[in-house]
Amino acid sequence: MSHSRYALYLTPPLDSDLWRFGAEVIGRDAATGLDVEGFAPEGETPESWRTLTHEPRRYGFHATVIAPFRLRADLDVIDLYDAVAAFARANQPFDAGPLQVGRIGASDGRAFVALRPEGRAPHLHAFEERAVRKLDPLRAPLTDAERGKREAARLTPLQRYYLDVWGYPYVLNEFRTHFTLTNALVDPAPAEKALRWDFQMRVASPALRIERLALFGERRQDGLFEIVREFPLGPAERARRGPRRVVAGAQSD
Repeated sequence: MSHSRYALYLTPPLDSDLWRFGAEVIGRDAATGLDVEGFAPEGETPESWRTLTHEPRRYGFHATVIAPFRLRADLDVIDLYDAVAAFARANQPFDAGPLQVGRIGASDGRAFVALRPEGRAPHLHAFEERAVRKLDPLRAPLTDAERGKREAARLTPLQRYYLDVWGYPYVLNEFRTHFTLTNALVDPAPAEKALRWDFQMRVASPALRIERLALFGERRQDGLFEIVREFPLGPAERARRGPRRVVAGAQSD
């Protein structure tokens, strides 16, 4: 198996301005696996900007639905594909509203610059809850090391409970849809201001429509996440063509 962990993420269409913007900002395209170099917002050089985006670059441009997890020992990747495909067929595509550049606070007082829905995004929250509850049985239990890494953050009692039950502290009531664009920064204001301008200039429409659920895999050789498959949302007759392959050779898992 070429992937050590998997994750379920939301992505905009891979041929959209929104996807290109995200890949350029973080410096890597998770669909092609290629670095995207040369982007720098106002006040930064391409080199300095890459130092501020190495964390989201590892994971690829996305919004988390189910955070990275190890597959349960008695399951294989075909079981994973089948379960995600069934879940996707049971959910309809939906409009998630426009995105805007903002920030997400980290537990240590720093903040990530991210794209966030302008409103409350109830459809996104409902979709995430259905996915967590339906697909959690695919996940292997946390190891002591995995739990310790999460517990190192300053978790609230509710977040610690979610960690125990669902393997991740930021689910359900703690879920906040966002597409991370930078590392956690002590002073995110300059990057936030500059990216807001670039977003307005580069993205023709900030509207986010959810039509597919993307399965990402963590490559064993370098720890980078790539898109393994995309699963279209909607009834079975729409999905008979099968999920579109993105990563060449993923059948080797």
